[in-house]
Amino acid sequence: MSMVDPSIDYLAEKVDSKYTLVILAAKRARELTKPELNAPEKEVSTALKEIADDTITYERTKNV
Repeated sequence: MSMVDPSIDYLAEKVDSKYTLVILAAKRARELTKPELNAPEKEVSTALKEIADDTITYERTKNV
C-alpha cells in the first residue's frame, strides 16, 4: 500500500526522473501556499494530484 495517492511509481511515469517530480511538486506547492488561496488539503498533495492529472506539465530546456 502506498502512502501517497497517486503512487510514486505512477507519478514517475509522468516525468523524466524522480528529481524532476520533486522539484515540480515543490514549486507548485509553494505557489499554493499563498495566503489568498485556501486549499482544503495539503499543498504537496494537491500538487501531486495535479501532476497525475496532467494539469501541471514541464518543459525540459537545453542548456548550451
